[in-house]
Amino acid sequence: MTTLSPENSLSARQSASFILGLHPFVRTEAWKFLTGYYSWQSSQDERLMVDSTRRKNYEALCQMYEKIQPLLENLHRNFIETRNNIAYDIQKLYDKDPLGNVLIDKKRLEKILLLSYVCNTQAEYQQGFHEMVMLFQLMVEHDHETFWLFQFFLQKTEHSCVISIGVGKNLGMLNNVINVLDPVFAEHLKGKGAGAVQSLFPWFCLYFQRAFKSFDDVWRLWEVLLTGKPCRNFQVLVAYSMLQMVRKQVLQESMTGDDILLACNNLIDLDVAELISAACTAYAELVQKDVPQPLKDFFL
Repeated sequence: MTTLSPENSLSARQSASFILGLHPFVRTEAWKFLTGYYSWQSSQDERLMVDSTRRKNYEALCQMYEKIQPLLENLHRNFIETRNNIAYDIQKLYDKDPLGNVLIDKKRLEKILLLSYVCNTQAEYQQGFHEMVMLFQLMVEHDHETFWLFQFFLQKTEHSCVISIGVGKNLGMLNNVINVLDPVFAEHLKGKGAGAVQSLFPWFCLYFQRAFKSFDDVWRLWEVLLTGKPCRNFQVLVAYSMLQMVRKQVLQESMTGDDILLACNNLIDLDVAELISAACTAYAELVQKDVPQPLKDFFL
């Protein structure tokens, strides 16, 4: 898929079939392989040992956090502010299903987010992490699994949802993709529609969570991103495909940047299979173009 020729580009257009999504019965276990929590070559006994080690490491981190918490409160100004932000974001989460049953444990979620903030210096807490970690908590049973799956997910996706690391790069590459695949749209976005693309950072920060009707659809897209197929940084092509959904309206109405952003924010309840397929088609078109080397390197 990374070296497509015109002869086999049809396979790229149909490449949504390379992953149909994981069945709920196997999702929890399969995600541990997809993220790197378990090695693909591990035996059952080895996996039991790995899980035990990860649980012990998580408990050790919790104990360390309890010991240094007073120090953090006294010496680090950002700690108290971040803790308050986490508590505020979690409080806003709707934690019940349509029948009124509680879906998540907010106290446990807050603990995991605080521990991640303290331990992962590459990914400081940002608004939206609470929604991401909530999905991991819904998927697995134990807190150590939630914590490590989130850490491995960030690593596997090259921290591309982290504002200080990957989001700006994603937006820049999205502009480059539009320039190559849709010059007419690109000209409008540089002129009257200026600023629209840079305002789409929530797509990447939340990994498109709010574009779908169900958690299953979000998980399905994330599973594709974790496979690294058909290319690295597939999230940028997903964003490009979503922009194409509003392209006709934008050009017909000669929309401004603010109006484009509003139209993009109205992209909800999308069909995840169609979106993945459209992004694969965009990739097939891209690899047949004479693109700048940095753009090639970004996707290969």
